[in-house]
Order: sequence, then structure tokens, then C-alpha cells
Amino acid sequence: MVSDTVLRRSTGPAIAVTASIAGLFVLWAVASSLAASRAFPGPSAVFAAMLEDAATGELFFHLAMTLMRVTGAFVLAMVIGSAIGIVLGRDDRLNRVFDAWVILFLNIPALVTIVLAYIWFGLNEAAAIGAVAVNKIPHVAVTLREGTRSMDPALTEMARVYRFNRRRMLFDVILPQLQPFVAAASRSGISLIWKIVLVVELLGRSNGVGFQIHLYFQLFDVAGILAYTLAFVAVMLLVELVLIQPYERHATRWRPRLA
Repeated sequence: MVSDTVLRRSTGPAIAVTASIAGLFVLWAVASSLAASRAFPGPSAVFAAMLEDAATGELFFHLAMTLMRVTGAFVLAMVIGSAIGIVLGRDDRLNRVFDAWVILFLNIPALVTIVLAYIWFGLNEAAAIGAVAVNKIPHVAVTLREGTRSMDPALTEMARVYRFNRRRMLFDVILPQLQPFVAAASRSGISLIWKIVLVVELLGRSNGVGFQIHLYFQLFDVAGILAYTLAFVAVMLLVELVLIQPYERHATRWRPRLA
């Protein structure tokens, strides 16, 4: 009986998600057949375009290039943004001085950052990845700053009493308490970064999913646009399920779970 209950709990959400996605594709197919327009292809036409580019290897090449840029920008944004957030959260004077800077960078549109990076540094990979990272760093910094402020002061005081050095303070006291906030910043970061990377590729790169979407837009090939969009969304969903969600569960494992 217990095993049946556990099985239902583990398979129930997966069945619900699968049924929901299947229903979405059925609705898409019906709407496409009713529209009967080249501007609104059905799932079969989109998957045919996807398989055609996959057979030539183009799909996987462009997916890999975009994923490389997403990974580079994500790592830069998380490392630099976390460091800034922790420092500002632990030092009120620095936070008062630089809070206006954080607000300013939070409100600069991604498009402006991308265009300026290309003008200042040229149409190269460093400018592309740096522009995306710069746009995301303030978001990470704000999340980690609030997390640092919410840390238990008793643990910090205990570490000072036992004369923890900076390394032990960081890895044994600060980072364990910030894990849920790092997980939250990671989840929001990955979803925002890959969207900005597509704009970066559309404006100034000669490969990647964004470049291919721009190419198919010029050809008015909606099936090709949707094929690359769905392919990369599938990749990012895989990253979410395999990396982000397990880390988030690990980071919040101390929280009580609802029955």
C-alpha cells in the first residue's frame, strides 16, 4: 500500500505535465489546420524543419554555440554578482554608496548594453558574453545582498568568537546560509540570460540560435523560427530539470515539506 502511494506521488506530476504538453500540441495542430496559413505552421511542419537541420548537423552546431554563450555569461554573472551582493549585504556603508549604482544598472535595457558592448569592443565573443553578464550581474547582486542581510547573526558571532579566518567564514558560515538565494538567482538567471543571448546573436554574431532565427525571419520561414526556438527551449528545460531543480531541492532540503 505504501509503495503504491509513493509510486502515485512520483509518477502523478510527470503524467500531468506530459498530458498538459500533449494537449498544447493538439490545440496547436487544430488551430494551425483551421488557420491554413504559411505564417502559422503546425507541429508536423515545425518538427520536419527541425529534423532537416538536425540531419545536416546545423541544428546541433548552433545549439552548442548558443549554449556556450549562455554558460559563459551565467558563470560570470553568478560569480561577480554573488561577490558584489555578499559584500554589499555585509557592509552598510558600502551598500549606501553603491545602492544607486545597482539600481542604475538594473534599469539599463539589455539592448543598450549589447549595442554599446559591440561598439566599444567589437563584434566578438568577449563583447557578446560580457554584455549578457553585465545585464544579469545586478539581479544576482540584489538577490544575494538580501540573502546576506537575512543571515543568522548568532552564527556570525559564533564564528568570530572561535576566530574563523575569512576562508572558513565564507565556506562554513556564509555560503551554507546563502544556498537558497543562490538557487533562486540561478533559476531566474538562466531563464533571463538565454533570452538575452538570442538578442546578442541576432545583432552581432554569425552563428547560434538567435542568428538562425534572424535568418529564417528574413526568409519568412516561420517553421524554421519555431524549430530552433523549440529546440533550444527543450535544451534549457533539460538544464532546468537536470541541474537547477536538483540544486534548488538540495539547497532548501532543510525546509519542511507539505504532505
